[in-house]
Amino acid sequence: MNMRRMLLIVIPALFILNNAVFFFIFQSGRTVQQSYNVMMDRVLLYKQADEQTKGSLRAINAYLQNRSENNLAIYKKTRDELNRLLISLSAQNTIPATGLINRSYRNMLQTFIEQEADIIGALNSSSPLAYADYYEAAERTAAFLQEEGYRLIDLELSYYQPLYKQILTQTDVMNRWGMAILILNTAISVMLAYRISLRITRPIKQLVETAQDIARGNFQAAPPPIGANNEFAILSEAFVHMQDNLKKLIEKEKESLEKDRLVKELELAVLQNQIHPHFLYNSLNVLSKLALLEGAEQTSDLTVSLSNLLRYNLRKLDRPVTLRDEVDHAKEYFIIQQARFRERIRFVTDIEEGGLDVLVPVLTLQPLLENIFVHGIEGMEEGAVVKLTIACKMDEVWVAISDNGIGMSEEVRESLLHYDSETLPDPGGREKGHSTGLGTRNVFKRLELFYGKKDMISIQSEPGQGTTVTIRIPAAGKEDRHVPPADRR
Repeated sequence: MNMRRMLLIVIPALFILNNAVFFFIFQSGRTVQQSYNVMMDRVLLYKQADEQTKGSLRAINAYLQNRSENNLAIYKKTRDELNRLLISLSAQNTIPATGLINRSYRNMLQTFIEQEADIIGALNSSSPLAYADYYEAAERTAAFLQEEGYRLIDLELSYYQPLYKQILTQTDVMNRWGMAILILNTAISVMLAYRISLRITRPIKQLVETAQDIARGNFQAAPPPIGANNEFAILSEAFVHMQDNLKKLIEKEKESLEKDRLVKELELAVLQNQIHPHFLYNSLNVLSKLALLEGAEQTSDLTVSLSNLLRYNLRKLDRPVTLRDEVDHAKEYFIIQQARFRERIRFVTDIEEGGLDVLVPVLTLQPLLENIFVHGIEGMEEGAVVKLTIACKMDEVWVAISDNGIGMSEEVRESLLHYDSETLPDPGGREKGHSTGLGTRNVFKRLELFYGKKDMISIQSEPGQGTTVTIRIPAAGKEDRHVPPADRR
């Protein structure tokens, strides 16, 4: 049974059971109340009739003594009230024990009303004391009415007393049954709530534990054993499918990464083999010595710089180097570029020695300098300045490379900072040419992977105002870091 059907059955059943018990208790109390109200209505009518009878006699007596219009009006009011009580008594349903007595009581009340009317009528006769006999008869009738009223009240109480006891006994039984059912219902509700909550929380806990195992890298974690045929079984089955798909996806990703790594290693190996590094180094050294012997010292220095540059570029790219090595390599690169640009360019450095011992990925500075020459200052006829600044800031080392070239637009600046995008505009609109093939994009990406953090790069630039690229390097040592191979696309 699924959870929804169980809840739709259990909750209404408990609700109906509770309401049934409370309904029977309510009906029992209502029956007692109705019986009590009926009895009290008749008792009050008898009581009112007795009081109105006495009040009517007093009104007649007052009128006999002082025949004023006010006393006559009082008598007529009490007479009208007696007639109303007589009508009410006639409309009441009487109990079997008081049927005959109640009818006799109503007849005597009617007789009393007629006798009072005879008293008023006798006052107009020729005999001044003709009303006395009627008044005496009315007094006797009033006394009988009082006695019969008390008798009717006693009979009412005597009749309803056993009935009340029976109803109270039944009510007490119902209360006990209600309390027992309430306790039983509470126990059943707690038990069902516990079982339902267990059926909900146990599968969720099992799924969470499995998910935590997978999050810790255990992709072979066994799926939770949910045997019930409910929503959680469907969820567990979907979880198993997701786990299988995740395993397949990871395997495919591993295969893809392994292929990329092998391709890059082969590309680098092929590049190194094609250049024949040792032969090239030896040849450049021979040329350097020959130029020195011939008196071409500048050519000799340039050849040495080119040899050092090639030696540095062809080293293993998956090993970090110190920032000092990168700075020395950048200076060698600038020597070669200055031979090309001559007096058109000037290289300025502002370096704090304390920040040169941090580890960075190899070929971090040269691609940024290449970008300056290719896109920033290549078209300048004179006055080009490239500045390298290294400063220690708290727990970071800031490396800033700036130029006074053509700058870049906000769109290009944002594109450089979002280096994970597929396309990247050419800041200067020129072909890259004579570069390492790494590029600014890959430098930023390798820095992020090497240090495991984002937001290390900031770029300040405006068209015609030059560009400054700042790298915030953590000052902590990185000896155990592994540099991802460069993306040479």
